[in-house]
Amino acid sequence: MYALVDCNNFYASCERVFQPQLVGEPIVILSNNDGCIISRSDEAKALGIPMGAPEFKVREELKQKNIHVFSSNYPLYGDLSNRVMKILEGFTPHTEPYSIDEAFLNFNGVTVSDFNHCGLQIKSRILKWLSIPVSIGFAETKALSKVANKIARKFPERTQGVYVIDSEEKRLKALRWTKIEDVWGIGFRLKKKMKAKNINTAYDFTLSHNEAFIKKEMGVTGLRLKNELEGKSVLELEIPKDRKTIAITRSFAGNITTLDEMKERVSTFATVCAEKLRKQQSCCQCVILYLRKDQYKTDRERYSFYRMETLPFASNSSITISNLAVKMLKAVFEEGEIYKKAGVIVTEISPENQKQFHLFEEENPKHLKLMQVMDAYHKKTGERKIRLGNQDLQRTWKMKQDHLSKKYTTDFKDILEIKCL
Repeated sequence: MYALVDCNNFYASCERVFQPQLVGEPIVILSNNDGCIISRSDEAKALGIPMGAPEFKVREELKQKNIHVFSSNYPLYGDLSNRVMKILEGFTPHTEPYSIDEAFLNFNGVTVSDFNHCGLQIKSRILKWLSIPVSIGFAETKALSKVANKIARKFPERTQGVYVIDSEEKRLKALRWTKIEDVWGIGFRLKKKMKAKNINTAYDFTLSHNEAFIKKEMGVTGLRLKNELEGKSVLELEIPKDRKTIAITRSFAGNITTLDEMKERVSTFATVCAEKLRKQQSCCQCVILYLRKDQYKTDRERYSFYRMETLPFASNSSITISNLAVKMLKAVFEEGEIYKKAGVIVTEISPENQKQFHLFEEENPKHLKLMQVMDAYHKKTGERKIRLGNQDLQRTWKMKQDHLSKKYTTDFKDILEIKCL
């Protein structure tokens, strides 16, 4: 049996954990640089606030309807997500985090007499320990557990947030209720094609006379999805794999026109890439620099630039990768032009313990010890206080965040103080 655990309105719920006065209040969360709405509480949805709307277009509406607005607080959301996953691992060792707010559980080999009761236990524990509400769907396959989860989320009074598809009657009823656009893996374009063939529900998707069309449009992926919806498990839990490419790209809060400003940003992006390499115990051999000008304020026809160079040896040193990125920057940067975005990408990634040494040129051995000290301090405090000399010592991400809440669980200065009288 599989389960899909989904945190309800996760970003809004994270804000409510430390601000309980916001429970029941409408909330929206903005994207990087406070650009667009990327998350809404149920109360905000009921007030008609559209998903993806640019903040400046709905600013007055948000004020008129007394909707609470927050900038994305990813350190807080990421930490609470990790805590949710740790709780889930206490119920079964077979877990697959699917996104920041979702996880699949596999109960094969785990003795469970009543899955509905198990789901209520999971929900209660997460709510008690973290104050985050969740919906849980159980079924024989991953795709069906997605369907069960939607039912649990849609009818909280009747299901108490937990729904189990454990019979053929429940499966067929659930598939007939589920719209085709709500089926896992069916996007906007596929939805239009499906409806043109009169496939309007998940049940229609499983009918045998539609199999040839599904195979033509979706290939083996569509046939696997059909089997999953029929109750035949073909999608196992995925083991997390090390990434083969790591990219850090950001739009700037304001315009950048000088080389010194851009060097600081590029160096910071490069050091974060190096951190991620070390975290997965990997090295990279190739570094790519990406720059993007303001296309509306340049006389040049070209406004996006990529430059790639190969290191003489595999490395995960912040110093080595930053130096190469800055070297490429100096070669392509144009003074006086207005830049809106930049990024650093590392590729040709290999395991750290399989690093090939160069006969004539090798990295300074002091880098390894220095990186270990930097990583240990970052892990202990959650802050990047030890940085390269060309980085800003105060901020890593220079974004517009006018509505940012505190980092209650990842920053010592933001930890809640409780006064006992």
